Amino acid sequence: MEADRWLGIELRHFLALEAVAREGSFGKAAAKLGYTQSAVSQQIAALERIVGQRLIERPGGPKPVSLTEAGRLLLTHADAIAARVAAAQADLTALGEGQAGTLRVGVFQSVGQRILPELMRRYLRAWPQVKVTLTESANDEDLLALVERGDLDLTFSDLPLTEGPFESVELLRDPYVLVVAADSPLAERDAPPTTREVAELDLIGHKHCRTMKQLEANIRRPLQFVFRSDHNQTVQALVASGVGAALVPKLTMDPEDETTKLIELPKLPPRLIALAWHRDRYRTPAARAFVETAQEVTAELELEAVAA
Repeated sequence: MEADRWLGIELRHFLALEAVAREGSFGKAAAKLGYTQSAVSQQIAALERIVGQRLIERPGGPKPVSLTEAGRLLLTHADAIAARVAAAQADLTALGEGQAGTLRVGVFQSVGQRILPELMRRYLRAWPQVKVTLTESANDEDLLALVERGDLDLTFSDLPLTEGPFESVELLRDPYVLVVAADSPLAERDAPPTTREVAELDLIGHKHCRTMKQLEANIRRPLQFVFRSDHNQTVQALVASGVGAALVPKLTMDPEDETTKLIELPKLPPRLIALAWHRDRYRTPAARAFVETAQEVTAELELEAVAA
């Protein structure tokens, strides 16, 4: 009987709960959803009857309402359900559009500079009816969250992926380099610096780089970062001006910049770049072709790096 009662839960109940939690009042939640306040109150009351728990604390007066412990727990499931509904809508739209329509891809800066131009040139030539829209972020965790909610079809990401309903294909191994000013004594050495020497330097790095924790674990010493930026050109310019050395993935730097020198650190594991998607969603032929084209382009980049 208990399980049968739960079958009465509807998506609008969950949406009302999420809106009340976000807005802090029934009135603001109603305005956000386009309902009357009494309709939102009725949906929350119905949800509480179904689950047999009080979900909202109602202090009365001007004080904002808040979720009970049961309400917060249920909201985590409500968010996941809403994300799956949005993903289902995106799937059906993609299925109906066939080989046309829009492909939504998440990118971060180094991919945008070094991989994307050639990838887009080849892909749009082969799939001229597909409109590719790009969402940029310095933090691939944000991009993966958009994939989970159905707001993106694919995203570039570092490996390992964050926990979630994802599948991926590895594209490129991007070695870490120490970037020093062209006139630095380190630029004249025949051998790369040791990890102990790197740990003693004033370093510049990226703000959002999940693989940095793995890197520090391999160095086994605390690193001294004096400045962080997610803008690759800023990092390289600061190195050239003598602010410090940079410890960053090679793909983020311009190898033609004569004001700096890139020193490869072979003892450190590389950053692994991948393309990821939602494992439970329908992948259109256009999305699969984008992945295949990315694999071709990155394979050629790795061959060029070996030849150099």
